[in-house]
Amino acid sequence: MSSAKRPTRPRCHPYSQRVETIAAVMAESSTGSGAVRRKRGRPRDPEADHRILAAASALLLERGFDSMTVDEVASRARVGKATVYRRWAKKEDLAVAAMTQLYKLQMPIPDTGSFREDVRQAYLSTIRFVNSPSGAAFLRATVVECARDPRIAALYRSASSEITSNAAQMYHRAIARGEVRPDIDIEMLSTLLGGILAHRIIAAEPLPTEIDVDGLVDLVVRGVSR
Repeated sequence: MSSAKRPTRPRCHPYSQRVETIAAVMAESSTGSGAVRRKRGRPRDPEADHRILAAASALLLERGFDSMTVDEVASRARVGKATVYRRWAKKEDLAVAAMTQLYKLQMPIPDTGSFREDVRQAYLSTIRFVNSPSGAAFLRATVVECARDPRIAALYRSASSEITSNAAQMYHRAIARGEVRPDIDIEMLSTLLGGILAHRIIAAEPLPTEIDVDGLVDLVVRGVSR
C-alpha cells in the first residue's frame, strides 16, 4: 500500500458553510413568525421548506433582496418555481421569512441570567457576523437598499422586528432583576448597535470588531445601571 499522506482538507471560514448551517437551524424551527402569508393547499414537504429558506437566505447574504430572484431560489433548493409560490405568494414574503430565520441564526439574543453577559454575548455574535465576508456584504446591501427603496426598507423592518423585540425582552428581564433602571428607553437601546453599524457603513468607516465588544458593553451597562 502507498505510504503517501492523505491531503489535509483546508479549514473553512465559519460562514463559508452558511447554506448548510442555515438549513440545519431551519430544520429545528419549521414553524414560527418566519412563515409570512403562506398559501393554503395540500400538505407541504417540510424538507422543501427548509431548502427554500436556506437558498433564499444564502442569496440574500450574497446579493441582497433586489438581486435575489425566485428562479435562483428554486434552482438552489432543487424545487420547481411553483413549489416556492405555493408556500410564499410573493418574493417579498419569502424574503421576510428567510431574513427572520437568518437573524435568529446569526444574531441570537441570549438569556444567561446576567444583563452584562446577555449584552456581551448578543453584541459579540452580531459583531462576528458583520465582520465575516458574507455578513459584511449583507450589512452593506441592507443599508444601501433601505436608503434607496422605502419598499425594501419596510421588508427589512418587518424581518428585524422579532430580534428587536427579543432584545427588548433582554432589558425587561434586567429591569425585573433590579440590574437596570426602569426609566430607560428600551426601544432606543435595542437598536443601539444596529445604529452604530449603519453609521459606520454610511461613513465608510471600519466596523467594530471583537476587541471593541467590552467597551461597548461597558458603555451600555454604565448608562442603564441603577
